[in-house]
Amino acid sequence: MARQHTRGFTLVELLVVLAIIAVLMALLVPALAMAMQDADSAVCLSNLRQLGLEAQQYATACADFYPPGYDGFGNPSWALDHVRDGQSGQWHYLPGILFMGQTNLQVLVCPMVHQTPQSGQIVLGYNYNTSYIGHGSLEGPGRTMLAPARRTDVQNPSACALFGDGGWTGGIDYWMRAPVLLNPVPSNADSVSDAQRASGTQAFRHMGCTNVAYCDGHAASERNCYKITEPTAAAVGAGTGFLSADNSAYQTNRP
Repeated sequence: MARQHTRGFTLVELLVVLAIIAVLMALLVPALAMAMQDADSAVCLSNLRQLGLEAQQYATACADFYPPGYDGFGNPSWALDHVRDGQSGQWHYLPGILFMGQTNLQVLVCPMVHQTPQSGQIVLGYNYNTSYIGHGSLEGPGRTMLAPARRTDVQNPSACALFGDGGWTGGIDYWMRAPVLLNPVPSNADSVSDAQRASGTQAFRHMGCTNVAYCDGHAASERNCYKITEPTAAAVGAGTGFLSADNSAYQTNRP
């Protein structure tokens, strides 16, 4: 019986196949990476909408006031309450003022934040408009208490930022700041320094965009990034900035 011989691939044919595979991978990998970033941005927007809903529920239960940004020297904050165990000495995280006691803390974590938390810590992804909405116990003239805004104070809810992707040179800051310290300071605006404003910027971590939840309940990705604090320019971190050159993206427009 005659032996049949099968023809194998030549070296040139194998090289051509490998080249085609390499080209396909070069095309597919960026597309897959972009799809994953789109998915992460969608999760982030969903988280921010949930935070906006929590703020509306809080206001409904609390005479139409938004939650304060923080009490005392920052604890509890709108996001978290840090409680120390009297026996072990360890600190535990509980839901903050916004949540009135209950939530899944994962809603505070942006999937595009890749900062590694230390033991027992949680890395937040979001900040809250404390310049005009939440305020806190050190926001007013002479570091006095400034009460949070009411929903009825916000004259343009679809353009007034409530929560957003927080970020600055030191990591994540809970407090969203407007870029301009007005003079004289209106009764509905904070009086913090320009350096503090520079730490209350937004992180443009979603393919050059930052995600924002507005007072009317909608959330959107914003691309315009502004870097200047006034009246003194303070250092703003790379990849971060403000939502407007003035305070228009933050203000309630009612003194």
